[in-house]
Amino acid sequence: MQAESIVRSLAAAAAAIVCLTSAPSAVPGLTAGGSRQTDAAAPTRPGWRETPEYITLFAPAAHAAAYRAYVSPLPLGAVLRTLDGDRSLLRPDGAWQARSLGPLDAFGRSGGYDRLKLARLYGGRGVQQARGPRVDGGRVVETWSLVSPYPDPSLERLEEGTLILVLTLGGPDGPRLRARP
Repeated sequence: MQAESIVRSLAAAAAAIVCLTSAPSAVPGLTAGGSRQTDAAAPTRPGWRETPEYITLFAPAAHAAAYRAYVSPLPLGAVLRTLDGDRSLLRPDGAWQARSLGPLDAFGRSGGYDRLKLARLYGGRGVQQARGPRVDGGRVVETWSLVSPYPDPSLERLEEGTLILVLTLGGPDGPRLRARP
């Protein structure tokens, strides 16, 4: 049995989106020609800082190159509000909505982090998490997982901002969105 990844369940949702969403011309922010940004990697935002040390903690080692990590000093709700106007983010039911989870559910089980240490760090405190997909050129290219509060890389203290983990699915060669029948 394969260990659960922090964004594994969202990858299945992204695959469903590929089959069920509108044609590229109907996806907000995309033209009928499926124009794409020059860089398919997650766009950074003001105040976001790239933090590769979280990739070694929470991403599966075999796929670490497909992940990027960022932190924002803003709490999850504020980060979600800054993403409201981003037309490259698809908004299927349940995406980009904060929900409370236990830490092991929020961070998945495939990274190399010490699960007991993480559970002790959070104690009985819940983790707020939101997930959602991003499109580029009519393709679902990334899934994002936002977590708040998040642990410092040593798993010694909680930080009062948001950790953003981004899994790149296929870039320009990823699955194209298809029109509904």
